[in-house]
Amino acid sequence: MTSVLDHDARDLFGLTAELIAVPSESHHEAELARLVERRLRERAPSLAIDVLGSNVIARTQLGRDRRVVLGGHLDTVPANENATPRVDGDVLHGLGSADMKGGLAVLLALAEALHADPDAAHHDITVVFYECEEVADRFNGLRHIFETEASLLDADFAVLLEPTAGAVEAGCQGVVVLEARFDGERAHTARPWMGRNAIHRATDVLARLARHETDGVDVDGLHYRESLQVVRIEGGIAGKFNVVPDGCTMAIGRRFAPCYSEAEAENQVRVLLDGADHIEVLQSQPGALPNLTNPLVADFVDRVGLDVHPKLGWTDVARFASRGVPAVNFGPGDPEIAHTQGEHVTRESIEQAYTALAAFIGIA
Repeated sequence: MTSVLDHDARDLFGLTAELIAVPSESHHEAELARLVERRLRERAPSLAIDVLGSNVIARTQLGRDRRVVLGGHLDTVPANENATPRVDGDVLHGLGSADMKGGLAVLLALAEALHADPDAAHHDITVVFYECEEVADRFNGLRHIFETEASLLDADFAVLLEPTAGAVEAGCQGVVVLEARFDGERAHTARPWMGRNAIHRATDVLARLARHETDGVDVDGLHYRESLQVVRIEGGIAGKFNVVPDGCTMAIGRRFAPCYSEAEAENQVRVLLDGADHIEVLQSQPGALPNLTNPLVADFVDRVGLDVHPKLGWTDVARFASRGVPAVNFGPGDPEIAHTQGEHVTRESIEQAYTALAAFIGIA
């Protein structure tokens, strides 16, 4: 194989394979970030390039009326015997192939095309490669940029190159995670009537959650299927099988339609936790409305000419939306196989994403 630095961007499939070959699990993106920066400086020197940590931001400065951000995360989930790229005809297997090394290859090629023919661009473009999207939000590279150099991400519209299986995914769900605690009283298991079993106390709430059927909510003509899951439960005293447990906790995750606020979604879960002694919010992030009537969103959808689906899950489109910037997800690969051992991406999907984005920008 060649390398990320010298692979011809016209071969997006091969460039994706080169990117897969550079390990970039979350918190370990520095090598890939350096390679991306170096390639941009060598192949797209007319773009203004800034580096913050393992985040690389490249911007045109054409004086256009509108600016569009195109973004992709450098990190992957941990490898699962799939770290080495493998080609099978027009299918590329490997860690991050769908989520989202294919998208990164498209971003690099678009940046180089903007350098080669800047006058053709309809808008000023910011291309951002960022770290730590696959882990806790406090590590997220976009969050870090917004907190320290927000002007680098000034925009009228944003596209996140998350895998979308050949469609545009508009908006995204919000997420809230609550922890419910049930108190008990320790006793010897030979005399349980002298205590109070916290795990037993939790069973009514657990059964209520298991029976709960989540809604499907229509927002701007898109059907967002919600979810509610108990994702963790703990109780008892480690190694002590003769002690009535005096504590039990469970964590409950809810993915909610973007028509609800975080407070509304939280309260919808709290109702189901009636009977718990303590409730704490562990995580809360707003969703993003589809915003399909926004002129730039409508123009994007019209130019790419693809179906529009709701985004099931949270993505960084919500981060832009919270700052008044409409955003969509659109990128190569199938989200249903992201993070799996068999993750893969096709040549067709990578080339389709590049062609659509280049046409929207005006550099096709």
